Amino acid sequence: MVTTTLSNFRANQSEVLDAAQRAPVEILSRGSRRRAVVVSPEFFDRALQALEDQADVRGAAEARREDGSISHEELMSELGL
Repeated sequence: MVTTTLSNFRANQSEVLDAAQRAPVEILSRGSRRRAVVVSPEFFDRALQALEDQADVRGAAEARREDGSISHEELMSELGL
């Protein structure tokens, strides 16, 4: 991860945004306080998808632990068939 200061980001936004296309850029203020991380849209989309996938996996695992089984007849009735 690339690190820069908030003042450098303000002075060189275009260059920092270009760098964020290759790797996340951490922006610090007052030398060490983490203020933000700038990432490319593609990185953000992949990270968001990974989080959604992880939530789906947890949900599926939880559903398997529940005993929510119903009979074939109950399912057909519920579906109106």
